[in-house]
Amino acid sequence: MKLKLDEQTLWLVGGVLALLAVSSLAGWRLSLRVKSDTVKATVENFNARTRAWWMMVAVFGLAMATGGIGSVVLFALTSFVALREFVTLTPTRRGDHRSLFWAFFVILPLQYYLVAIKWYGLFSVMIPVYAFLLMPIRSAMAGDCGNFLERTAKIQWGLMVCVYCVSYTPALLSLKIPGYEGQNGKLMFYFVLVAQISDVLQYVWGKTLGRHKIAPTVSPNKTWEGFIGGIGCATLIGAGLW
Repeated sequence: MKLKLDEQTLWLVGGVLALLAVSSLAGWRLSLRVKSDTVKATVENFNARTRAWWMMVAVFGLAMATGGIGSVVLFALTSFVALREFVTLTPTRRGDHRSLFWAFFVILPLQYYLVAIKWYGLFSVMIPVYAFLLMPIRSAMAGDCGNFLERTAKIQWGLMVCVYCVSYTPALLSLKIPGYEGQNGKLMFYFVLVAQISDVLQYVWGKTLGRHKIAPTVSPNKTWEGFIGGIGCATLIGAGLW
């Protein structure tokens, strides 16, 4: 299903492009005017994020233009990269390699294949039921029992967070939602837009008013002011776009 370019969608796309254009211009002007090393680092970080958003918009637009298959491929690649990052940050042992092979090259593509063929009954339970049972069995067959439950849980929850949850974004194109027939592409656009706006606004609020850390040892730059301000504003914007 391709994104239909009706008036509402054109306003959404135009608004996103306008915001990115203003952000790029503002970042360029600030980079010419700031002198402090601390402020320069903040501006450089902002400009790097803006360039990344331009790339995300281009890739997302291409996926939407190619229809449902394009979005499935895009998010499958996103899941692959996210799962790889998750595993990189999560120590594993030699006995986990075969389970990781199954996670990356069997379960991940199978989940997105089920999304692509719109088999909702199976893709909704495949990872939380069948993959969760398969992973510990496959790890046990390797014969390495050291920290078995901890290692297995890491792979299971990597699949849940990086594959299962992410796969529901392209699945929006195939779900039959009463009152939104023919608007599935717009719903996916809306979902990603509000999530990205939340990310941006949490960054802005955190940089301008952030004082109180949420979890310094986990994410040193996350503050309560950024969290509350960003989530609150994104909620208002999402409600305004409904």
